[in-house]
Amino acid sequence: MSCQVRVSKDRMKQKKQKHRFKEKFSQIEHDGTGFKTIEDTETGVMYLYVYGPGHGGLTVLRDEEGNPLIEPEA
Repeated sequence: MSCQVRVSKDRMKQKKQKHRFKEKFSQIEHDGTGFKTIEDTETGVMYLYVYGPGHGGLTVLRDEEGNPLIEPEA
């Protein structure tokens, strides 16, 4: 007995697209807390994600003038 699975073209395109968010830096402490800097690859905006056992938070990184920090293009 054979089974045929159909996948839509839109679904295939989604799988081929690159990931929107890219981890730039990560540090994990021995107690399970840590932080990551994350880049939105579409906008270049940088985020800070801080986490620990049972909690976490995400915020936009800002430059000296208070504007969102943008990762320079390579």
